[in-house]
Amino acid sequence: MTSAQTSASKMPPKPPGDGLPRHVAVIMDGNNRWARARGLSGIRGHHAGVEAVRAVIRRAAERGIETLTLFAFSSENWRRPEAEVSALMELFLLALKREVKKLHKNGIRLSVIGDRSAFSSSIQKHIDRAEALTRDNQRMHLVIAANYGGRWDIAMAARRLAERAAAGELDPAAVDEYAVQGELCLADEAPVDLCIRTSGEQRISNFLLWQMAYAELYFTPLLWPDFDGDAFDLAVDDFRRRQRRFGMTDEQIEAEGA
Repeated sequence: MTSAQTSASKMPPKPPGDGLPRHVAVIMDGNNRWARARGLSGIRGHHAGVEAVRAVIRRAAERGIETLTLFAFSSENWRRPEAEVSALMELFLLALKREVKKLHKNGIRLSVIGDRSAFSSSIQKHIDRAEALTRDNQRMHLVIAANYGGRWDIAMAARRLAERAAAGELDPAAVDEYAVQGELCLADEAPVDLCIRTSGEQRISNFLLWQMAYAELYFTPLLWPDFDGDAFDLAVDDFRRRQRRFGMTDEQIEAEGA
């Protein structure tokens, strides 16, 4: 195999022939602003956001998306007011109790990524139960990122590789991007094809830093509670109109499609 062929074989995989993204990640932003605009409490905004989550999960499954990853609670969100954090934890637990059976009935597998150690024992127990119940479902993989940070994810992967090297199980010279990938959250999932962020903010906020290396970014001014299945369709359709080069030229892309 030539060096050019080797490089080509390491390119990120392309979407299926229908042009749909295999993996969609969503930064759900704007619950508090939605609530303030209506004179409501912040937690009311988060409750409204749950309805948007249901709508997007439903539409993603209908569209045949393989993996949907939702950024529910970042490692930085602990800095929010204590009352809001407490309410968010209660909402998270309530969702685990009420929504998992519906996901299972609809053939959706649920996984939670992030540092679970900061969560209550009750939340951790319900996460374990939800993952066990839905483990064999294959219609779509729903991933909830909770107490997650992209830098944390990469740092934990580096730590595990260092521990293996120190134990003599791994040659440091063998550590490459694929070794790192294998230790990350979502190691077995396709890389993110499309990242959607609501509320008009245009940043990725420490979300899936490694996994989004080649992702297409879609920003919408809609606040999260106003984002529904139709809005999800608009984002996916925008993605399908884009040309993804992965470092190649237009001529190379056209030759591949010939």
